[in-house]
Amino acid sequence: MKINLHNGWADAAMPIFGAACTFAFAPFALFWLCIPILAVLLKAVQSVGQARAFGRGFLFGAGMFLSGTYWVFISVHDFGGAPVFGAALLTLFFALFWALFPAVTAWLINTCKPFNLSMVDSLAVACLWVLVEYVRGALLLNGFPWMQAAYSQIESPLAGFIPLVGSYGTTFVVIFCAAMLASIRSISTPALYPLIFVIAVHGVGQGLRCVQWTEAGDKPISVTLIQGNVSQDKKWQSDYRIKTMRNYQKLTEQHWDSDVVVWPETAIPAYERQVKEFYLSPLEQLAIANNTDIIVGLPAKGKALSENYNRALTLGKQRGVYNKNHLLPFGEYMPLQPISDWVMDALGVSLGNFVPGGDQQKMMIAGGYPFAMSICYEDAFASVFINHLPQAAYLVNITNDAWFGDSLEPYQHMQIAQMRALETGRYLLRATNTGLTGIVDSKGVLIKQAPLFKQATLSGKIYPVTGMTPFAYLGDQIVIAIVGLILIICFSLTSLSKN
Repeated sequence: MKINLHNGWADAAMPIFGAACTFAFAPFALFWLCIPILAVLLKAVQSVGQARAFGRGFLFGAGMFLSGTYWVFISVHDFGGAPVFGAALLTLFFALFWALFPAVTAWLINTCKPFNLSMVDSLAVACLWVLVEYVRGALLLNGFPWMQAAYSQIESPLAGFIPLVGSYGTTFVVIFCAAMLASIRSISTPALYPLIFVIAVHGVGQGLRCVQWTEAGDKPISVTLIQGNVSQDKKWQSDYRIKTMRNYQKLTEQHWDSDVVVWPETAIPAYERQVKEFYLSPLEQLAIANNTDIIVGLPAKGKALSENYNRALTLGKQRGVYNKNHLLPFGEYMPLQPISDWVMDALGVSLGNFVPGGDQQKMMIAGGYPFAMSICYEDAFASVFINHLPQAAYLVNITNDAWFGDSLEPYQHMQIAQMRALETGRYLLRATNTGLTGIVDSKGVLIKQAPLFKQATLSGKIYPVTGMTPFAYLGDQIVIAIVGLILIICFSLTSLSKN
């Protein structure tokens, strides 16, 4: 039976396929769904008009982002204080805005018409997809790389490509495989060659998973991660603040045998200058006396009155400071001024106002080794970590995913953190307020995790790592430049074949 991709039923199915794609990501991790679903999308946009191709891409993106990022509603309504209607409207706008990117990709693929059923065409499709993804994930509004195809492949054979070419390069491989499948027109031996090739690509990826790109040291670092499980609606209440700080100190004092203890983002719900004398200084002296380094998160004031930082401190033998640099748009700063301020005021939403810490910040040291630090959303960007390689022996991310309640977001965020560990070939420590707190090894495997929405301490051992993965040498920008070069070659070959 031949499926008609030109009728309205195919249009109506696009949001369903987009929503189904969410199941390829954490916590479901049905990675094998991603490629065939994307193949259906590519098939659906190849032989219709440009407007219809754009519409199908938009409907697919709407289904994917509404199902995959519905947790924006929880953040804005439950913790941001917006009314139900306003929060729902903002969440809808958020999802539909990002749905424009699959729409633009579909339009470009249809317009360029690289559908002569050759490998060159599949490469061109993958290039177009990745270039649009890079605009979404790294350039526009400080970047939003959520729901990027490569993240769904953390546990698949294609994960072997991640240390080689990173998330964008692996997305290229995923889309290339989907385009090859989309080129199949009949069940015959010649027509199935693309399927055989896709299987071969997965075989190569599985082989790459066995390659050890970096080298772990012999002496482990003992670590403890503290998950305070402090309710977001109580966290900043003055009468709850001291209780929270005492609790974190009490949990830490039970683990003075650890080399490194990590607290979550803004674990201390007060500005640094407010707690420096009576809390931070005595805590640091205890850490030094017990030969332990503590990494804590808290807000801090700068020299100017409006200069606020989302900060991490190391307390111990070597005091260190890191101010979050890659800020979350509409969460920690307001782009598109003054329109964004007007919209948020109309919705009754109050959000943070921070400034970036800058690119030239000194690397912090804990447990005797320098490490690459990130706060919350920063772990979605490879450059935050690889800019500190090869000096950094391990990675640290502190975050507060309590803003998103019991949703998909904590699992998706951990999957993103796993990507960074695999890209760099280094262990990663991730301490969160409510979960997912976990230890990730240099292969991107979550080897230990604390239960969600429970107060917990998570102890284990990691190994300092030396060396560089191929991707750590390349970085996203060089990978994107290579993708752009491949696209130029593909179109050049296509033009030559027509002549």
